[in-house]
Amino acid sequence: MEENLSNEVDIRRQKIEELKKMGEIPYKEKYERTHTITEAREALGKKVKIAGRIVARRIMGKFGFCQIRDIYDKIQVSVGRNEFSEEDYNFYKKMIDIGDFIGVEGEVYQTQTGEVTVKAEKIELLSKTLRPLPEKFHGVVDQEIKYRQRYLDLISNEDSRKIFLTRSKVVSFLRRYLEENGFIEVETPILQTAVSGASARPFFTHHNALDMECNLRIAKECYLKQCIGAGIDRVFELGKDFRNEGMDPSHLQEFTQVEWYASYWNFEDNIKFFKKMIVELLQNCIGTTKVNYQGQEIDFSGDWKRVDYVETMKELLGCDFLAIDDVDEMKKVIVERGLFGYAELEECKSVRTLIDYVYKRKIRADIVNPTIIFNYPAVLMPLARINDKDDRIIDAFQVVAGGAEIVKAYSELVDPMRQRKNFEDQLKEKAAGDEETMDVDEDFLLAMEHGMPPISGLGFGIDRFMQFIFDCPNIRDVVLFPLMK
Repeated sequence: MEENLSNEVDIRRQKIEELKKMGEIPYKEKYERTHTITEAREALGKKVKIAGRIVARRIMGKFGFCQIRDIYDKIQVSVGRNEFSEEDYNFYKKMIDIGDFIGVEGEVYQTQTGEVTVKAEKIELLSKTLRPLPEKFHGVVDQEIKYRQRYLDLISNEDSRKIFLTRSKVVSFLRRYLEENGFIEVETPILQTAVSGASARPFFTHHNALDMECNLRIAKECYLKQCIGAGIDRVFELGKDFRNEGMDPSHLQEFTQVEWYASYWNFEDNIKFFKKMIVELLQNCIGTTKVNYQGQEIDFSGDWKRVDYVETMKELLGCDFLAIDDVDEMKKVIVERGLFGYAELEECKSVRTLIDYVYKRKIRADIVNPTIIFNYPAVLMPLARINDKDDRIIDAFQVVAGGAEIVKAYSELVDPMRQRKNFEDQLKEKAAGDEETMDVDEDFLLAMEHGMPPISGLGFGIDRFMQFIFDCPNIRDVVLFPLMK
């Protein structure tokens, strides 16, 4: 197969040399289109000038068809000896190949089979390709090639084109929806000097000019809340976060997330806002509120069930687990309840990680329809507001569907003294071996000491959501250029 490819490349190289000898430019500067391919499909009876890549071709003596396409659409082109001089027709047959970009001028008509077609009066070679495209009927089927050479995937696979065009619509919708509801978009640093905003293991790097250690952000939260303190009542940022953790079908170290924060809201306001937004987003971007995921139909319209995290965990563990602050004691409870063995809990170095481990595998995994999980243990989210009735609980929620977290949000902690204590508790967990902890972020604390209003914030992962709505087995399927080893 490699030999065949090498021969094909050599043949195309020779054609390029021939083109140059003929005075042809194999790679043109530009082409003046009158219509896109999509517009041309609606222009029956009109003359058009269109351009695209040849993805299929058949020649039958003095007549033939080819198909050109762009990311949005495709159209058939008929090429007949009657419309071309013998020289031009031979040029088309011999010098133009599948994969080449061409410009086509002609009238749009409909064949007897109903196929919208451009009757070519003139064809111009715009850009010559050296390598052939993937096999016409099967496209790119090798997963590694899909990820490494996404351009081939998009050229040959309709499903991939649909995913990434829809992803663009989702991002556009989010920005528009938030701005229409009074949110201002800002940009905050990716290169940071304190690990904060989420419980995760960071990437580290060295800043040569300042001779200091830095980390890539794991979340946007602390800077966005400083914007709230500055007087921006509603603020959001849509961009990349980085977490140096394990890779699996639903996690990547580089991912896209939108975070927003609203002054004077609590988490219940965010529940209402998110529910309304997600219904409109689905209707706008995929035309329905129903998603087929893992063989089940999930509908985001209607009422969402609510589940109390703390009460459900108490029933599962058979005790008031919030009263336990010793790692070994918590492990003993989990093992004696028959939930997991000690070996399975080996990697959990804190009470926080043990609680989260049990929740994700024994509660979240079984949830199918959109469900609001609320009343979280305070140890799980050091930046969340403490509940007024029980300081062991925070005012937080997640939306879970199909066993996966769709969104996480909470009422924000704006008490600087409590925030400092939470950061210091994180340092104790880090000293005990937990690498997914935050630093004491002094800049953030300083801003909080200058005062912040009541706030509620929310984080919404774009990659995971796209994987969910298109039922993709691997998160790399919805990331345009995922990192590959």
